[in-house]
Amino acid sequence: MTERQDRIPMTNTTSENITTTPTTLSNPILYVPKIMFLTKGKGLHKDYLTSFELALRDAEIADLNLVSVSSIKPAQCKIVSRQEGRKLLMSGQVVFTVLARSSTNEPNRLIAASVGLASPADNTQYGYLSEHHSTGETAQKAGDYAEDMAMEMLATTLGLPNDPSLTWNQREEQWKLSGKIYKTQNITQSAQGNKDGLWTTVVSAAILIL
Repeated sequence: MTERQDRIPMTNTTSENITTTPTTLSNPILYVPKIMFLTKGKGLHKDYLTSFELALRDAEIADLNLVSVSSIKPAQCKIVSRQEGRKLLMSGQVVFTVLARSSTNEPNRLIAASVGLASPADNTQYGYLSEHHSTGETAQKAGDYAEDMAMEMLATTLGLPNDPSLTWNQREEQWKLSGKIYKTQNITQSAQGNKDGLWTTVVSAAILIL
């Protein structure tokens, strides 16, 4: 009587039989946003986190999984309206954002959240986004400050002179006249704290779409 032997199929694992397929996920260009839109909103609730959620809903981005990133506008990134941008996104999608937010439960306290943007004249170069969160500032003042921060970061990147002896308005005029800065803008949401002490939250965001 012969003893039964279980046999395990042998496979040739030599390098000749191993094929490697380069993964496309390693391609950096896949992670460079091609489209961007700006949005803002405000929310009011007795709970802090719920007021933030309502602000995101007002901005039409509450159904997205938002990942905060630093402040670079990619070269050749097209800016579209919020309505156009939302058509390219689905609920639950992981989305990168430059987000500014501010909250208060102090009655009548003025708060603002602003995102500034500065784009270079050369579309093959990257631009800058800035976040500004403030109290006691009007939307106009907060927006101007965020816009100025973005332009200053872009200007120094482009090698434009930054003379500290000049006033901000003089430096701004000098930089714009250089022809190297194409456009600056901001999106700002402001609000006054609720008179009954409910939480008030404001958000402004740049949504980056891959």
